[in-house]
Amino acid sequence: MKKKISNKKRLKNNILRRFFEMLNNSSIYLKYLVYIRFFLLNYNMEKKQDVVIIGGGLAGLTAAIHLSKKGLKVILIEKSEYPRHKVCGEYISNEVLPYLLSLDIDISPSNSQQISSFEFTTQNGKIARTKLPLGGFGISRYMLDNILYKKALSNGCIILKDTVIAISFENDGFSVTTPNQIINSKLVLGAFGKRSNIDQFLTRNFIAKKSPWLAVKAHYSGNVPKDQVSLHNFSGGYCGVSKVENGIINICYLADYATFKKYKNIEEYQKNVLYKNLQLKSVFEKSTLLFERPLTISQISFDKKRPVESHILMIGDAAGLIHPMCGNGMAMAIHSAKIASELVLKYHWGTITSRNILEKKYTIEWKKHFGKRLIMGRILASALTNKAMTNIFVRLIASMPSLLSIIIKQTHGKPIAVN
Repeated sequence: MKKKISNKKRLKNNILRRFFEMLNNSSIYLKYLVYIRFFLLNYNMEKKQDVVIIGGGLAGLTAAIHLSKKGLKVILIEKSEYPRHKVCGEYISNEVLPYLLSLDIDISPSNSQQISSFEFTTQNGKIARTKLPLGGFGISRYMLDNILYKKALSNGCIILKDTVIAISFENDGFSVTTPNQIINSKLVLGAFGKRSNIDQFLTRNFIAKKSPWLAVKAHYSGNVPKDQVSLHNFSGGYCGVSKVENGIINICYLADYATFKKYKNIEEYQKNVLYKNLQLKSVFEKSTLLFERPLTISQISFDKKRPVESHILMIGDAAGLIHPMCGNGMAMAIHSAKIASELVLKYHWGTITSRNILEKKYTIEWKKHFGKRLIMGRILASALTNKAMTNIFVRLIASMPSLLSIIIKQTHGKPIAVN
């Protein structure tokens, strides 16, 4: 009769197997370094961490940088390698710059593209333009995430390439389980994006509902106005076009899945649906695809999410996703990391005296900064995916150009205050 192996013993066996694989794949010169790094890392896993961050996108990496800069023991778990491309509009409002500078994050060497104007077009040829109140910059996630990743490492943050399969909370602490180890932590920040296996594990309300949206993104070479972000409306969706670093064009669109699935591939869908907006057709026809194929993600949910679930503080898209047409999701992700990090530090230092108070304060602050923006985003998305409403909207803007600037202000914040 076989003995039953406990989960803890199975994890230890996996860790040892992983170590010997690393050792066998290393040159003689590197074997000692592999040995030392492996056991130091797993020694750190045994100790209780201050914070575990699940997910290494903008919100997760920014929080890791903030907290490790202040001396907390932080482990970030991310399933993908850096650098990597992600489906994203890749435009950031300048509201985040004071905060990034306070964390010693300098993006100036990245050749990001400064953006100062906004254009909106419709299928029937209507065009509205305005200046962006704060302006912003275009930078790819391939570039920005890698900058943040290197900064987090230099701050002493431990970053693990792994997948979280379970989270438990008991005795006022967390146990985070991956296929290779169990990590104990006082706090957990959820930065696992729009939709994740962890959402299913936590049985979050939105995850059971099917979403009608999918997104497509790719980089192109070509000529579009370098200081402008454009939003092109088409039947069942809208498409953002702007430049990122080194003159690359980022094209990212949100599409209705019911319409999309009628066509056999992305190219056919674009030619039959997106090209009905002649401005957008011109952009595609004058641009050359730089990716082997566009990136796609499906089941994008804009339903309400709770900023705190099972005692986990959610940040970035895990806390709430604004419609991409509002062009401010990246700034919101970074800002949410700041809000969470500052409250976590107060809890760590004893200024906030209980977990319950921490969770309530975070929920209040999150809703204060982002609640109205998300509501405005839902209203705009509903209006601008309706042909009749879109025509009314554009006529209003044409007669009152300042209205577009007012609407943009409702979905963007002021420059983030830094103490």
